[in-house]
Amino acid sequence: MPVVHAIDNFDQRSGSLLERLVFNHRRVFIALCIILTVWLGFLATQSVVNTSFDRMIPQSHPYIKNYFDNRDKLGGLGNVVRVVIENPHGDVFDPAFLETTRKINDQLFLLPGVDRAWMKSIWMSAVRWTEVTEEGFRGGPVMPESSGLTPESIEKLKHNVRAAGIVGSLVGTDYKSIMIVVPLLEINPETGQRLDYGQFAGQLEQLRKVHEGADASGVRIQIIGFAKLVGDLIDGMIQVMAYFGIAAAVAALAIYYYSRCVRSTLLVLGCSLVAVVWLLGCIRLLGFELDPYSVLVPFLVFAIGVSHAAQKMNGIMQDVGRGTHKYIAARYTFRRLFLAGLTALVADAVGFAVLMIIDIPVIKDLAVAASIGVAILIFTNLLLLPVMLSYVGVSHEAARRSLAEEGNARGMGRAWGVLDRFTTPVWAWATIAVSALLAVGGYMVSLNMKIGDLDPGAPELRLESRYNQDTLYVNGHYTVSNDQFVVIVKTANDRCADFKVLKQVEDLTFALRQVPGVKNTSAFSDNIKGAVSGFQEGNPKWHTVTRNKGMLGTGAQWVSSDNPDVVDKACSIIPVFAYLADHKADTLERVVERVERFAVEQNDEDVQFLLAAGPAGIEAVTNIVVAKSSRTMLYWVYGAVILLCLITFRSWRATIVAVVPLIITSILCEALMAVLGIGVKVATLPVIALGVGIGVDYALYLLSVQLDNQRAGMPLREAYKNAVAFTGKVVALVGITLAGGVITWAWSPIKFQADMGILLTFMFLWNMVGALLLIPALSHVLLVPRLRKPAVEAAPPNRLAA
Repeated sequence: MPVVHAIDNFDQRSGSLLERLVFNHRRVFIALCIILTVWLGFLATQSVVNTSFDRMIPQSHPYIKNYFDNRDKLGGLGNVVRVVIENPHGDVFDPAFLETTRKINDQLFLLPGVDRAWMKSIWMSAVRWTEVTEEGFRGGPVMPESSGLTPESIEKLKHNVRAAGIVGSLVGTDYKSIMIVVPLLEINPETGQRLDYGQFAGQLEQLRKVHEGADASGVRIQIIGFAKLVGDLIDGMIQVMAYFGIAAAVAALAIYYYSRCVRSTLLVLGCSLVAVVWLLGCIRLLGFELDPYSVLVPFLVFAIGVSHAAQKMNGIMQDVGRGTHKYIAARYTFRRLFLAGLTALVADAVGFAVLMIIDIPVIKDLAVAASIGVAILIFTNLLLLPVMLSYVGVSHEAARRSLAEEGNARGMGRAWGVLDRFTTPVWAWATIAVSALLAVGGYMVSLNMKIGDLDPGAPELRLESRYNQDTLYVNGHYTVSNDQFVVIVKTANDRCADFKVLKQVEDLTFALRQVPGVKNTSAFSDNIKGAVSGFQEGNPKWHTVTRNKGMLGTGAQWVSSDNPDVVDKACSIIPVFAYLADHKADTLERVVERVERFAVEQNDEDVQFLLAAGPAGIEAVTNIVVAKSSRTMLYWVYGAVILLCLITFRSWRATIVAVVPLIITSILCEALMAVLGIGVKVATLPVIALGVGIGVDYALYLLSVQLDNQRAGMPLREAYKNAVAFTGKVVALVGITLAGGVITWAWSPIKFQADMGILLTFMFLWNMVGALLLIPALSHVLLVPRLRKPAVEAAPPNRLAA
């Protein structure tokens, strides 16, 4: 494009309709952006941080529908908090300790959002003991009904605990702790609003703080369950917010190091921050909430915004360095890079949008929020930034420096001496061969990648976190665990005491006990056997599912009155409990496979065995959905990226050149996950899609200029050299900026955020390296024979970038 020194010599009617609309009315456009920023900024200050148990699970999977259909009849089998109170100086029968546990029990009972009807502990009257005597059955609440904790009542309590069979479930196996099971409601009946998990977890933590320590009750309290986990994640999110400042500082240093221009650096950061403000305001406007997953979206939007803004700044600096007026330089840069930038942002949006196919609401919310953020970048970084630069411009010293570097080996300095070789036959084929070996080796390693969690405890948090330490204690001192897998046995009303049904339930519990990783099982059939044996004076020969209908009916009435959680009131729903040693992917897969096989063999018109309830059951279904969605998502994102490249380049050969580096990076990322022991799960599933959608930006900027040069008649060496001069150095800057923005997540207390940070950093850097090395190598093989033209004079670099 010609160098124009003054605005008066520039035709204001030139350019596209959008360019004329924006640049010919700059003040109006900036005023509208300021008004939007103030309004959306005010909404952003009202952002809510929360999440929901239901929104973390696949909504439409048949197994989850089974859980939703029967949730009201299966009290406390989904969202449950378990509070374990330990006496470090004695056993559970110490009067002072018992008094403390009573206070804690009452405080938990009164917390908003607790499903009080299903709460269980030795202090709840619904937890009862039963024994057989010569006169028949005797029983009652485990906690003796007396006016105080006298020696006599303590002795009765010891007897009742043993008779109730709650050692290992509500009392620790070492008799040093008790457990309080606290089921939660999704909707707080007192407010009619969804339960605030952050607030609820804070109340639990305050309760722990009050009762722990030498200056308090001297007890130790362990708390596990979804609500407490979410509370810890929300606390970690607050710390993660500090990393936003670190990411901004890294971006500022990188941009300034490249440009050595304070004003343009501040403008690049400012426009990207405006995009984040608009995004947070839109999230609030649409009624969305920030959760541990979507809180990462502002980081990504900021990093993507900085990368695109750097390309605009680079173009303006080069034109200003040639003597072009800053206003005209801004319009020239808009013309050169708007289409490439728009295509790249659309590719980014596609990378996010394909996440919508994953049937998990929090991931869909992440996809919507990120897509909105990328759409906002079209206004803030493709339109607002060039307009602002047309006023502010860049320092003349920075512009001269940029032009001087361009003349020095086309903007890459000494590094060009190495990159230049990748356009030659030997280096091109060697690069392709090495890349192929990396791809094959990476694929072989990636075969070891697992679906789901690979570590015990809560994988969302680090192993040394308080939550995971509490989990280790509970698993070591109780035969039940929070990793509870529940099979729903459904039959006709009043058929729960049928011999056939009970026998099948007993067979299922036996089959589950044989599965590695299952610590214990329990079901209505176990209670029935105890009741029938009791009817016969405790004779062990009668500890079985008898064919006597009268005994079964009487036993069912007796059991259901004392244990309302083992069968519903209509005597049609029987939960079968399997307590697992952990929720590792292999453990869950074995349990699901065994139950599915049993259901195929046993389901008929009388009884059905349905999956799945309980925390472990729901997580197992989530793993199934993730496994199914992972490849489908990848096919969609690659299909969309290929289509966009075909539209942009108008060449299937160029599309291959752009996409191959992305494919190799995706394979190596999966290999890295296998090596680091990172499973494919809700948290990591979006990473590869995001890496592909954002990674194609490098190829779009670099290859579009190279193709224009080649079509103008330049040989590959010169075409690539000019592409590197105009966009290549900024491609490297973008890769470093993106990686620097997300690598800070690696220090997050939230482990899945740390995993995402490591994987995204890897993909951003490898996509950058792939673009700089593989594009010239693949171009030598695929593009040179088709695009080379005889003896055409090469145009100057500033024209070829148009």
